Amino acid sequence: MSDITAELLNLNQKLLVAIVTGDWAAYVQLCDPGITCFEPEARGQLVSGMPFHQYYFPAAPVPNVKKHVTMCSANVRIIGDAAVLAYVRLTQYHDANGVAHTAAAEETRVWERKAGQWKHVHFHRSPLA
Repeated sequence: MSDITAELLNLNQKLLVAIVTGDWAAYVQLCDPGITCFEPEARGQLVSGMPFHQYYFPAAPVPNVKKHVTMCSANVRIIGDAAVLAYVRLTQYHDANGVAHTAAAEETRVWERKAGQWKHVHFHRSPLA
C-alpha cells in the first residue's frame, strides 16, 4: 500500500468517525466548503455546500458514542491531485436495550489535494440493496 493510499484511508476513517460521533468541527476540517453529494437524506437531489450536512450534527460531539465504523473492501484510485475511495461502510451500534446491530451502506468518496492538503469534495452513499 502506498503512503498516499494509507493517508487517504486514514483521513476517510477520521471522516467516518466524525460522522458517527457527531463531531462537526472535525467534519468541517476534512471537507471542502463546496462539497457535493447524493445521499438518501437528499431525496435524489444533488446537494452542494455544508449547511445541509450541519443539520444532521448535534450542537456538540456526542460523548461515549457506542458506534464503530469499518470500511470493507476499500478501493482507492488516485488520479493526479484527486482520489476516489469506494467501499462498503459498516456501522455497528447498540440500541436502547443493549442489542447489537449493524447498518451497511455503499459509499464512494472523492478527495482532492488543495494547497498540499486532502479535502473531501464529493460523496455518493446508498443503503445496501
